[in-house]
Amino acid sequence: MAPDSPVRPKPRAGEHRAGPVGVRRAGRLRELLVAGVLDSFGMALGWTVLVLLAVSRGGLAEAALYNAAMLLGVVLSAPVTSWLARRVPGRGLLRGAAGVEILLRLGALAGLITGVRPALIALAVTAMHVAAWVGFAAMRAEVAAVDARPRSMTRYALAIAAVEAAGTGVGALLPIGAQGHPTGAALALVFVAYAGSLLPTVLSARRARMTPRGATRRAGAARSPGPSRPGRRVSPRLLAAGGGVMLLASGPTLLAVPLTTELHGRHWVAGAAIAFSVGCLLATAAVETVGRLRLPAVLRWSLWGLGMLVGWIGAPVHVISLLLAQFLAGLSQTALEGDMDALVAGEAPPGGVTTALAYSASVRALGGSAAVKLLPVLVTAPALGTAVSAAVLVLGLGALLLWATTTALTKRGGHVVRPPRPFPLATASPDPSSSWAPSATCSGSGRPPR
Repeated sequence: MAPDSPVRPKPRAGEHRAGPVGVRRAGRLRELLVAGVLDSFGMALGWTVLVLLAVSRGGLAEAALYNAAMLLGVVLSAPVTSWLARRVPGRGLLRGAAGVEILLRLGALAGLITGVRPALIALAVTAMHVAAWVGFAAMRAEVAAVDARPRSMTRYALAIAAVEAAGTGVGALLPIGAQGHPTGAALALVFVAYAGSLLPTVLSARRARMTPRGATRRAGAARSPGPSRPGRRVSPRLLAAGGGVMLLASGPTLLAVPLTTELHGRHWVAGAAIAFSVGCLLATAAVETVGRLRLPAVLRWSLWGLGMLVGWIGAPVHVISLLLAQFLAGLSQTALEGDMDALVAGEAPPGGVTTALAYSASVRALGGSAAVKLLPVLVTAPALGTAVSAAVLVLGLGALLLWATTTALTKRGGHVVRPPRPFPLATASPDPSSSWAPSATCSGSGRPPR
């Protein structure tokens, strides 16, 4: 060894060597990425088959029930995640959540096929998504513990967004039998993919770093470069505003699979998923562009809500309008979630960022859950344009009123709080959330983004 070469210290017990670029860190990131991608593909595939079967069995109302149950699971996952994370290490959290979710995935789909009562299926769906989002929170925490830089988080988010669109498309294109669901070998493959896609997550848990006191750091592990924040609580009014926008604007998007099926046929579900995912991928640029305008947060969120709604006015008329609606919804919903999570994370105390983001996702899911339950009660699919027009009018008037109020305060010398510079979109939501959603990622699968 050359005389001027630095002598590396011998690693301590339980510590692994990492090179300048982080060879071990890169391997761990690949492992987490592969596990997340496989899980998300299986989830999107199985969930799409489940929703389409619900439409064929009970129409839009039954599909809406399961979507509402799913979003209720996302809501409940926040306190569950907060409680478990303080008591269970990452290894146990990942394995336990995945094991429970495997059983519930199989039970919900098998129960729907065999004719179990919708109320019991909805209960299973709620529990399944509690487990799913607890596990997803643990996976995102593991990614951040290895490398919290925006590039790594963005790779994780976009890979999952792309593969969920693929899972949704495959689920929509599978051949179906007379009873409205795949049969024979196709059905067996759906069950294998739906449950078996979680096995890589179970295997990846053996190298988990998270503990109830935080991440176990290893040599060379990247740390988040952001400055520390003062201890303060997130404004409940901000959370309520985000939930309100989701209540008014998210219904058609979260029911996109059954609405597409009823309006234009099952064969357009895959195209709608692709359009939504393309919009998702452009959300980062949209957030940065609107952020330069320095608008108040609630006004920005109202504009994103208008984007989620406006395309659906013409969706019943022509399939091209529906695809445009899904594109705008993918862009706007992802932008809303990223924008809101960035602000919530900026206001949270250093030790409470994950919990604050969990409640941010839960409030949005609560608004979405109410939306998907109310929409089928208030309007039928062909009359969707009328209901959307009314919601657009309400949101538009609210945005104009807020704009006028803030402008008047500014001219009179009033203090208008400006939002902090948004975090990168893909790092904005290490939620225990996205239906075409819960967050930094999106899928087009009729459920919150993962």
